Amino acid sequence: MKKTIIRSLSTTALFSTVFAGSAMAASYKVQKGDTLTKIASNNHTSVENIKKLNRLTSDRIYVNQTLQINSKAPIASVQAVQQTTYKVVSGDALIKIANRFNLTVGELQQWNNLTGTLIYPGQTLKVSAPGKTVTVSAPTMAKVTAISTTPTTTTTATTSAATTAYTVKSGDYLGRIAAAYGMTVQQLKTLNNLKSDLIYVGQTLKVYAKQGSTTPAPTPTLAPTTGTTVYTVKSGDTLSKIALTYDITISQLKTLNSLKSDLIFVGQKLKVTGTASLAPTPTTPTSSPGSVSNVGEQIASIAKSLQGIKYVWGGSSLSGFDCSGFIYYVASKAGLSVPRTSAAGYYDRSYYVNTPKAGDLVFFENTYKQGISHMGIYLNENQFIHADEAHGIMISNLHSPYYTAHFAAFKRFY
Repeated sequence: MKKTIIRSLSTTALFSTVFAGSAMAASYKVQKGDTLTKIASNNHTSVENIKKLNRLTSDRIYVNQTLQINSKAPIASVQAVQQTTYKVVSGDALIKIANRFNLTVGELQQWNNLTGTLIYPGQTLKVSAPGKTVTVSAPTMAKVTAISTTPTTTTTATTSAATTAYTVKSGDYLGRIAAAYGMTVQQLKTLNNLKSDLIYVGQTLKVYAKQGSTTPAPTPTLAPTTGTTVYTVKSGDTLSKIALTYDITISQLKTLNSLKSDLIFVGQKLKVTGTASLAPTPTTPTSSPGSVSNVGEQIASIAKSLQGIKYVWGGSSLSGFDCSGFIYYVASKAGLSVPRTSAAGYYDRSYYVNTPKAGDLVFFENTYKQGISHMGIYLNENQFIHADEAHGIMISNLHSPYYTAHFAAFKRFY
């Protein structure tokens, strides 16, 4: 006999549960973040069974797609959930929660006395006005877990590799730490029993005691190049734009002028090397290895320098961009090795962030098609830059009704 436990984050829940025998067919609506592997695992079946049952020719699925599942375990179907509160999980953002409950960010801020949009995992938020509840569809709010009463044997994988401790520092992320110790992200997560990619400053992690530095390699000091001239900053200029024009890197330009940030102003005099190109060819900016903030700043700076370039479907060059081609071009010029893929492809190659920084990715769903269908680069202050079909590369506001309605997640490249 097996038990089925339904867990919900709501304070008040109304369920209707249907049980079947050892195998039964049921339908499942695909949720954001789902994969066939995840769905198969949760329903005690296999990917091949799901593909065969639904006549799928690939592993590609999309949000709200209905799949037939032939589960080998009891299945509970939940009709509705009434909620007054919600517990924040990794990957959440205030705008994402507002969309889930058909609310506005302003309402969430008012009910929870929030002055900004910063939230953290484990935080409990009010998602309804005092004395009222909101009703949401169960698949996004309830998790059904089948627990067998039959004793099981757990096999623990062991490794002969010696381990040591590493303390997480500001700017760290799993990919950076794993690379420093010759590990994969999955090995690092398994070794530390991590369920997500979320880590925090001061956290102690087990790592393999192999070659590799516990801190990123320092940024090399670039000696100023001889033969400098003076350039006067004009309206619309960015460090990236000036660096591209004079065929130098952003780091060289900042070192040459003792700049501590990317902030420049109209009329400012900057030292530059060489002669301005009539038809500048963008060069790859150098960055501090593994530094999230520096890479993010470079991505944002390069992206803003491309404003006004026209929209071209499938484009990924200065002749024109579509949304994913724009991301590919900017990431490549910032020194990131990423494939040329779609918005959905980049969604699968990045991890969630709770508080976005300049240069992070922002994704939208259900725009011109179902599922993840558009993306851009976050610029701070709720602004993002993207390839708009009508206006080309432009800056938009996340709080505009259209983008609020289609917002999916903030993420960051591994």
